[in-house]
Amino acid sequence: MGRSGTPRPDSSELLAGQPEGVGEGAWIDVIQKMDEVYSDLLQYEVALEEKNAKLEESQGFILSVLTSISDILVVCDRSGRIEEVNRSLEDFCGRPLAELRGTPFVALLADPQAAVLVQEMFGLRAGAAVHDLELALRAADGSAVPVSLNCTPRYSSVGKSQGVVITGRPVGELRKAYSALRQAHEDLKRTQQQLLHSEKMASLGRLVAGVAHELNNPISFVLGNTHALRRYAGRLAEYLNAVHGGVQGEALDDLRHQLRIDRILADLDSLIEGTVEGAERTRDIVDGLKRFSALDREENAPFDLAGVIQRSVTWVCKAAPERFAVELQLPPGLVVLGSPGQMQQVVMNLVQNACDASAGQAAPALHIRGEVQGGDVVLRFHDNGPGIESQHLAHIFDPFFTTKPVGRGTGLGLSISYGIVERHGGQLLAGNHVAGGAEFVLRLPLAPSTGKPLAA
Repeated sequence: MGRSGTPRPDSSELLAGQPEGVGEGAWIDVIQKMDEVYSDLLQYEVALEEKNAKLEESQGFILSVLTSISDILVVCDRSGRIEEVNRSLEDFCGRPLAELRGTPFVALLADPQAAVLVQEMFGLRAGAAVHDLELALRAADGSAVPVSLNCTPRYSSVGKSQGVVITGRPVGELRKAYSALRQAHEDLKRTQQQLLHSEKMASLGRLVAGVAHELNNPISFVLGNTHALRRYAGRLAEYLNAVHGGVQGEALDDLRHQLRIDRILADLDSLIEGTVEGAERTRDIVDGLKRFSALDREENAPFDLAGVIQRSVTWVCKAAPERFAVELQLPPGLVVLGSPGQMQQVVMNLVQNACDASAGQAAPALHIRGEVQGGDVVLRFHDNGPGIESQHLAHIFDPFFTTKPVGRGTGLGLSISYGIVERHGGQLLAGNHVAGGAEFVLRLPLAPSTGKPLAA
């Protein structure tokens, strides 16, 4: 008996019943051919059983996938009638597949007038693909639920159109997800702005003492000149009263000599000029503070980078220990394009970091050297501290990364500086100098010559 239950013929019986006139050799050939055919039949039967097993496995896999899909799925024929749905659609409309199979897809719509739109937009007859079409479907509780639908044509193995596959998701879920994503994005942007401003305010707070010293000189100068002018005003008033009172001759000359009117007149110009100079110096310092503490603005003006560096070094050194020394080697013509306030924040951060890093040395120092290379300004900030450990070099510009003790640093200074330099079209690199200590290299493109006045 074979695998299919068909009895295999006995060759001896066939030879015994051979007809007259037929040779035994011819009959043996017939028997051999029959054996070959029977062997092929068995092989085909085995292969068919294996393919049936694989087909059942594939069908089971496809069924498990369709059952697990959370989005609704509908398979329609060329006329728009439902052939297959997944469990999500059954749960959505409250109807089993046996009831849905063979019904038109438009029967699922909550608005019958949308049937024409489905025929045109979904291409149930034309076979065109449609994406993100919002239609209301009738839910299990009878309510109309808006659903975002996508339609894709399906073809046979020979390319013949067989209908479409429609997938969709209730718009309410999408809107909730988009709303949550948008809110998270807004919260992230707001938090980022707060962190940026907090870091700037932290830097500004560290410099208050230095700026106070910087303001003390011009304010003291103005105050001293004002007191002198007040004394001179009293003497001039006394002399003018004598003149208007009729005092003349030698008595008036004696009073003029006693009140030193000639000396007052000679001294007035220098007092007024000094007072104006002190007031202007105070105004410049306050303007610099306002530019530094203001929120970032999209400035794009040429400015002298050397002036920004000198001002930054002055402010940091005023608040730093007296033994911290900064050596500057800056050539003329370091004009770049951008925001002087933002670039001052970068330079102050680099100088402050160098001051902190070299604090443990006997003579803490920072050497700032500038040069022009091609169309770029290159600044090197080399301190005599212990340098940057190799495992930290790859993370030195990462947000919130800091090697300072808790409460001494936010870990945002270098990260913010890196972003500012990138927005200015430059580069900020960190490494260790061959002579010891850390070295930061700031590269910025030179501003094109426009003839416009430089920003302060």
